[in-house]
Amino acid sequence: MWRFVGGRLAMGLLTIFATTVAVTLLIHLVPGDPVQIMYAQSQGTTPEQLEAIRHSLGLDQPIVFQYLHFLGRLLHGDLGYTIRGHQAVLDVVLQRLPNTIALAVTALAIAVAIGLPMGFAAAYWQGSLLDAGLMILSIGGIAIPSFWLGLMLMLFFAVDLGWLPVSGTGPLNILLPAFTLGLSNAAIVARMTRSSMIDVMSQDFVRTAEAKGLPRSTILVHHVLRAGLVPVVTMLGLQFAFMMGGAVVVENIFAWNGVGRMAVDAIFQRDYPLIQGFILSFTVVVVFVSILLDTVYALIDPRIRRS
Repeated sequence: MWRFVGGRLAMGLLTIFATTVAVTLLIHLVPGDPVQIMYAQSQGTTPEQLEAIRHSLGLDQPIVFQYLHFLGRLLHGDLGYTIRGHQAVLDVVLQRLPNTIALAVTALAIAVAIGLPMGFAAAYWQGSLLDAGLMILSIGGIAIPSFWLGLMLMLFFAVDLGWLPVSGTGPLNILLPAFTLGLSNAAIVARMTRSSMIDVMSQDFVRTAEAKGLPRSTILVHHVLRAGLVPVVTMLGLQFAFMMGGAVVVENIFAWNGVGRMAVDAIFQRDYPLIQGFILSFTVVVVFVSILLDTVYALIDPRIRRS
């Protein structure tokens, strides 16, 4: 087991290393002078000031030295300073990151709480009207854009009924954006759970359990459900990454104070150090969650860690 976890950690570190190279190249992939782009809307900025800014960012050095300098600062927990406000990037990211993680985790819990029973019920009553109805709902949930769903939930629950706040960051404010992310992903969980359960039900060990006379509920819970959750758990890791990415849109709709909203503001302000910090922190969180879910995956199915 420890060998399995060690291999996943090594792959995760390799992914983070590749990300550090990508964020260093980010400024150089932008056409034109990035400093002039940053300060294009600023009035009265002299060439000397632009050159001083370019020197402070290290953009006047060869790209290899820029990367080594960035990597050295990163090993000391220094992501640089924002162009606007001259705040430590790490402090800004750490201030916003817990809100985005809380939103993604809540949305994932909603997706599992709704999608898993739906998929299980559809597989249990395969071919029935209930199965068809649940799958139609899931297809509709996948097809609905998150921004449109968010606006409709806001209009109904916040504007018409007045049950929930329209925007902001707080315990009640998280419900509407979390349901916006969770409902569409619940449809994906439902379809994956149904397919996985139906596939497991046709295997020999399930037929053997039925031949022994075990109750159907026991077979489904103790045999089918555990084996069928393996691909579902794998898919949840990908869904969490999609939710972190989808949070960029949802956070701006509901004015949720997370890194997604921060990233959009940084893009409009051409604040490249802050954009680099967002990309790197996003990668670290997704890698960590992927390793965690892979470990759970291996605990559910011992064949994975033995392979």
